[in-house]
Amino acid sequence: MSSSVEDDEADLTRKQRREQARTKRRELEEAEAADTARRKRLTQLGIVAAVVVVAIVVILIATGGGSKTGIPKSAQAKSQTVTEVSAVLGGIPQKGNVLGNPNAPLTLEYFGDLQCPVCKDFTLTSLPTIVEKWVRSGKLKIEYRAMETATREPEIFKNQQVAALAAGKQNKMWDYLELFYHEQGEEDSGYVTESYLQQLAQQVPGLKLAKWTSDRGSSELSSQVEGDVQTANSAGFTGTPAFRLGKSGTALEKFEPGTFTEPGPYDAAIEKLLNG
Repeated sequence: MSSSVEDDEADLTRKQRREQARTKRRELEEAEAADTARRKRLTQLGIVAAVVVVAIVVILIATGGGSKTGIPKSAQAKSQTVTEVSAVLGGIPQKGNVLGNPNAPLTLEYFGDLQCPVCKDFTLTSLPTIVEKWVRSGKLKIEYRAMETATREPEIFKNQQVAALAAGKQNKMWDYLELFYHEQGEEDSGYVTESYLQQLAQQVPGLKLAKWTSDRGSSELSSQVEGDVQTANSAGFTGTPAFRLGKSGTALEKFEPGTFTEPGPYDAAIEKLLNG
C-alpha cells in the first residue's frame, strides 16, 4: 500500500514537473513571439523613417535648397528665383542704391543687413506690394542703406554690401539685393563666402561680371557703406529693418510701421504724406 502511494506521489510529481515545463515553455514562446513582433515594428518604423528622410532629401534637391548654403542647387530653382525678382523690379528705374523715379515726391529709406532674416521677411512680403503700388507709379522711391545687425563679422558685412553697391554701378543693385534676400542662408552658418557673392552676381540678368568685380575694389563704395552705418547710428536705429520716410528733398522722419509683413501701415503713411 505504502509502495503504491509512493508511486502515485512520484507520478504526480512528474506530472507537475511536466506541467511546469510546458508552462515555462509557453512563457518563453510568448516572450519570443513578443520580441519578434517588437523587432518587426522597429524595423517597420525604421523603414518609414528612412522613407521620410529620403523624401526630405528629394524635396531639398528638387527645390535646390540647402538651408545653410542659400544658393539653389538646381538650374530650375535659380531660374524661378530670378523670375520672381524680375516680376517685382521689371520696368522700374534704378540708379545706385535707389529704386524708382529719381523725381518721386516721396522717399523711403530702408536700412537693412543682407543677412538679417527679418529684413528677408519684409523684402519678400510687404515690399513687393509697396513697390507695385507706389514705386511703379512714380510716387515713391526707395533708398537702400546698410546697417550691421545680423552679420557677425564686420569685414563680411562690408564685403557683401560693397558687392551689392558694385551691382548698383550698373543700375542693378536692387536685383542683387532681392536675390540675396531670396537666397539667404541659415543665420550664423557662415554661408556668405566669395563663392556665394559670385554666384549671386552670375544670376543678375545682364550684369557684366568683369566690371562688377573691378568696381568692388572701389574705396568710394566702402566709404558709402561706412556712411550708411553712421547715418543709422545718428538716427538712433538699433535693429533692422529700419525706415525713414518723408517728402523728397526734405529731412526724412523715422518711420515705425509696427509690422514688417503687412503692407497696410506703409500704405497709410504714404497716402497721408501724399494727401498732406
